[in-house]
Amino acid sequence: MSDTIDIRAGFCAILGLPNAGKSTLLNAALGKKIAAVSPKPQTTRNRIVGIVNRPDAQVVFVDTPGVQHGHNALRKYMLDEALAAAVDCDVALLMLDASDPRQRAEDALERGAAVELWQALARLDAPAICALNKVDRLRDKALLLPWIESLSRLGRFEEIVPMSALRGTNVPELIAAIARQLPPGPRLFPEDMVTDRAESFLAAELIREQLYLQLGDELPYASAVVVEQFEERSGGDVAIYAVIYVERDSQRGIVVGRGGARIKEVGQRARAEIAKVLGCPVHVRLHVKVAPEWSSEPRGLRKMGYE
Repeated sequence: MSDTIDIRAGFCAILGLPNAGKSTLLNAALGKKIAAVSPKPQTTRNRIVGIVNRPDAQVVFVDTPGVQHGHNALRKYMLDEALAAAVDCDVALLMLDASDPRQRAEDALERGAAVELWQALARLDAPAICALNKVDRLRDKALLLPWIESLSRLGRFEEIVPMSALRGTNVPELIAAIARQLPPGPRLFPEDMVTDRAESFLAAELIREQLYLQLGDELPYASAVVVEQFEERSGGDVAIYAVIYVERDSQRGIVVGRGGARIKEVGQRARAEIAKVLGCPVHVRLHVKVAPEWSSEPRGLRKMGYE
């Protein structure tokens, strides 16, 4: 690990409401996929670390679940994950969806789940930056300037950056803005390290991503993926055995599909995505099991790896 101290290094928590584009930004910043991405809210459930190295800085991004109120154990877990990341960060990055008129409203940060985010930012000593994501979807770009002025009047943000994580627009500029706010110090991780997550975790995330993409609105919210075997074989390939958990027998049928067609498609597409990340041939075997009400109790969360 470098002992150089004439750089800046630290943690940046990516915070926002569901579907703000936090995981898309993380993947774009790294130049490779480590976080699951789908149009379905709450795709991200765990904090995921991604490390961006520059000559002058090391930005350690912490992707967090979208902040959303809820009463079951899983939703509470995700809210706690996001707020805990905010407390521990050196820079807080608030991502807002420029294409959502509700988030452009004058009182957007004083309504619903956004209140939790705004209160967390108000309590932090760390500097904060605001990213206005999805500007490519904003038909009337004239709406941006008054929105930026409104956010500037709050007096909380060091910089406000319009950008598009999906298209890569202003992503380097956003990373530079974050780097400017990090404390001076040596790199926190080796320069060849991209994430602190195990490859088995990344595999589970990419399988879950395919569930979201293949099933869409049919996918039960309370579904989870657990990799039970991750075997690096002598031939240079990897064999993965994973279990998809749902809460009811009827949900199992939805995931399996007629004649097993749906789960086969999920496995094939997940295999291709995992192979890109690992850089080697991958074999994926999937099974579906029922774990009644696992999302409603702490013991069920622990079984699925949410702890």
